[in-house]
Amino acid sequence: MKITYTARKVTLKDNFKERVEKKLKKYDRIFSENAEANVKVTVYTNRQTVEITINDNGMIYRVEDTKAEMNEALDVNMDKLARQIRKNKTRLAKRLRETAFDEPIVDEDTDEEEAEVTYELFRTKKVSLKPMSPDEAILRMNMVDHKFFMFLNSDTDKVSVVYIRDNGDYGMLESELDD
Repeated sequence: MKITYTARKVTLKDNFKERVEKKLKKYDRIFSENAEANVKVTVYTNRQTVEITINDNGMIYRVEDTKAEMNEALDVNMDKLARQIRKNKTRLAKRLRETAFDEPIVDEDTDEEEAEVTYELFRTKKVSLKPMSPDEAILRMNMVDHKFFMFLNSDTDKVSVVYIRDNGDYGMLESELDD
């Protein structure tokens, strides 16, 4: 797995990088050799955020946590990643390496209930895609008091989604066909 580090307002020490590599090494049997992990560390005045994004053959796994210390946030993220993979084990088994789930990922006991999660679709809603700018889409999203809003981007002629991030900023997802 190729690991890329991004540091904002901090210089990462080698012992932190070694710790990240050691923890991500547990997942080598799950992800392919082409998997790419991006570890982003941001330091604020009284908190530190660690975000880990793993991209493996079009599947994206993302965890993020903010704690007083970056090592604490890293530990929480590793637990979240293990839970995320374990929770979706049956669905992921089709897309990941065949021997990925022969052994448990972590030493913790897994709940049978957690491993057997099924998703039930409760509601389907049809959306009329109207061409509009991202600014107009954000305005409409705020008017209906939703967390996201799908629209046809008049600038790019692509289906897009604007959403509000945890920190209050806005984000936008743009559709793109995989090659």
